Amino acid sequence: MIVVTGATGALNGATVDHLIERLPAGEIAVAVRDTAKARRFADRGIEVRRGDYADPASLPAAFARADQLLLVSSSDPGADAVALHRNAIEAAVAAGVGRILYTSHQGAAPDTPFGPGRDHAATEQLLADSGVPWTSLRNGFYAHSLAWLLGPWRETGRITVPADGPVSWTAREDAAEAAAVILASKGDYDGPVTLTAKAAPTFTEIAGATSDLTGRTIETEIVPADEWVATRVAAGQPEFMARFTLGMYQAASEGFFAGVDPLLGTLLGREPRTVAIFLPRLLEIAV
Repeated sequence: MIVVTGATGALNGATVDHLIERLPAGEIAVAVRDTAKARRFADRGIEVRRGDYADPASLPAAFARADQLLLVSSSDPGADAVALHRNAIEAAVAAGVGRILYTSHQGAAPDTPFGPGRDHAATEQLLADSGVPWTSLRNGFYAHSLAWLLGPWRETGRITVPADGPVSWTAREDAAEAAAVILASKGDYDGPVTLTAKAAPTFTEIAGATSDLTGRTIETEIVPADEWVATRVAAGQPEFMARFTLGMYQAASEGFFAGVDPLLGTLLGREPRTVAIFLPRLLEIAV
């Protein structure tokens, strides 16, 4: 039995879709906060269970009989993600789960400026201390995030960032499919595994590619961090979120997202999608 949490979200929902192509529906269950939103899985013969990291009492039944458990990481920037993950891991241990898999991030490290990267590192330590076999899926930074990370470049002709550095922009769809392959392998991958596209362009390089696609000259402007935050706040973004995002750019400039790994392509049996494939769609232009 494979139990997948967060299946009503885009990432793990796609993983379940790929799993059911490989395994009988009776070997898959989903654990979600709102079971009504998981009707499409029930209609395909997948067991739907209620499980909420913030409600530890709901987790033992949600994780029951799981040979493998895929834990999605918390996506709420205001939550105590590590505490929520601890609840899930402790419940998995108590339920006798055979292996815990966790959707981590390539930049997982205790010293990264990017807050989620520190949370992922702390969660990986919880997994290592749990005594249960575990796999951490260190996915590259999801390429669809560029839609908002590039800022209002159409209006300004500039991609304005507080720092620049290489990022292995990776298709969330590819990461989801790779997770299904790893789950279906039944334990062939242990500990941290890195799943990235094959290239790590900088924002400056993306500006160049955007120029080529649009026929406009799109430049990169690097501004002081405080100025960048102030501009975002003036545009209506809460300061907390502006500084949360600032950490991503700072981590990129320090190389936390620079590495690439061939494993994703090996798992998929094809080349992973790259920024060059995604830019036309993200920029909403026809080429």
